[in-house]
Amino acid sequence: MFIRIAVAVLVVSLSACGAPRPRPYALQPPVEPAPALQSLPPPGAYQIDSNNSELRILVYRAGPLANLGHNHVIVSRAVTGSVQVGSSISASSFSIQVPLESFVVDEPEARRAAGSDFPGDIPEDAKSATRRNMLSATMLNAAEFPEITVKSVTLSGAFDTLSADLIISVAGREATISAPFTLQGDAHALTAAGSMELRQTALGLTPYSLLHGALQVQDAMQLKFSIVVPL
Repeated sequence: MFIRIAVAVLVVSLSACGAPRPRPYALQPPVEPAPALQSLPPPGAYQIDSNNSELRILVYRAGPLANLGHNHVIVSRAVTGSVQVGSSISASSFSIQVPLESFVVDEPEARRAAGSDFPGDIPEDAKSATRRNMLSATMLNAAEFPEITVKSVTLSGAFDTLSADLIISVAGREATISAPFTLQGDAHALTAAGSMELRQTALGLTPYSLLHGALQVQDAMQLKFSIVVPL
C-alpha cells in the first residue's frame, strides 16, 4: 500500500490534476464597475485589447486519491481577436484567439483569488509539469494546434443577459456550445464578461486519469472571461 501511494504522489507531481464539484468563481471585481451599456457603438470592426482582457480556467481534481493532487487555476492574458458590430446584437459577431503558450498555471495571486478550493502555493516544478502535460500531444496538442479559436455563430438577448452560440476549435476538433455573458461599457470601451461551466468532453477532450481512475481530472471546468474592446 505504501508503495502504491508513493507512486501516486510521484505521478501527481508530474501530471495535470483536476476537485469536488466546481464552486461558482469570479475574478476580483474592478474598483469601479463598468457602467451599464445604453447602446451599441457605431457599426464597424473593433480589435480586442489583449493587455486588459483575460481568460481564467479552473480545473478540479477527482477520484478516490483526489487528495493527493491539486486543483489548478490556468490564466491567459494574451487573448486576441476582433468584434464586428452591426446594427443590432443579432447582426454583430466576434472571433477570438487564445495562444496555448500564453497559459500560466497556478499563479499565487490567481490561486488566492479563486478561493478556498485552491489553498497554498504550488511548487514551481509541479506547475511546470502540469503545464507540460496540458500542452502535450495527448491533451491540447499545442505543437500541432497552437491556439484555441472561438467564433460566434449567433448573438441574442439584452446587454445584461446576452447569449452566444459559439464554435470552439481546440486540439484539431470543433465543438458548438452556448455561453452567457454581459456587455458593459461607455464611449471608450466595451467589456464582455461571463462565467460558465464547460465540460472537457463537450470539446472532444478526454479528462486526464491515472491509476485506473483513482486520480482524475474532473470533466467539468469553470471558465471566467473578461474581454475588453476599445472604441
